[in-house]
Amino acid sequence: MPTVSSEELAAAAGVNSAKLRKDFSYLGSYGTRGVGYDVEYLVYQISRELGLTQDWPIVMVGIGNLGAALANYGGFASRGFRVAALIDADPAMTGKSVAGMAVQHADELEKIIDANGVSIGVIATPAGAAQQVCDRLVAAGVTSILNFAPTVLSVPDGVDVRKVDLSIELQILAFHEQRKAGEGQEEDVADVDVAGAVDAGGSAAAAAAATKQTRKGPDGDVPAVMPA
Repeated sequence: MPTVSSEELAAAAGVNSAKLRKDFSYLGSYGTRGVGYDVEYLVYQISRELGLTQDWPIVMVGIGNLGAALANYGGFASRGFRVAALIDADPAMTGKSVAGMAVQHADELEKIIDANGVSIGVIATPAGAAQQVCDRLVAAGVTSILNFAPTVLSVPDGVDVRKVDLSIELQILAFHEQRKAGEGQEEDVADVDVAGAVDAGGSAAAAAAATKQTRKGPDGDVPAVMPA
């Protein structure tokens, strides 16, 4: 599509079109009335604001099953990220080809970071090794870390960490499923109580009162276990 309207973008994003236009105005993109936004230029403006118009070299440490899957992910290059090196501590992995790249040994970590000007590191190691890897990355000059290891990393001020934990995301979904199931049961009970009030010759006010008493709001006493 060469052009797109704010209404189309708002519908796709699930937001109000007026808010979307206001947000885009901060990029310096106001669009053209009756035409919309030039898609190619809008993508450029957003990419520039996110820092994606430059090449960002990254190193990935831990090339097990998860690390190999991440290395094969094709979305990095299209978003401005270049995998400069794949690194693993297992000597048996050294030299193996993963996603078209030879895996390098962890002993070379600092040299690789310095040679490629790396500021972003990805950790996909087991939990027990993650903090040590993190410390080495930070000492070598990495200031942003994407952590896939199931542990919380300790970093100094000035270092940004984003943690990706699939089990927590699943726990959040399970929590919402439990809430939805609980709300459905409450509505069923409310419908039965209202029907009972009407069948017994009760008034509309009595039926309304029965609904009010049996229906709980979104914060009703539905038992749930929140993720830690």
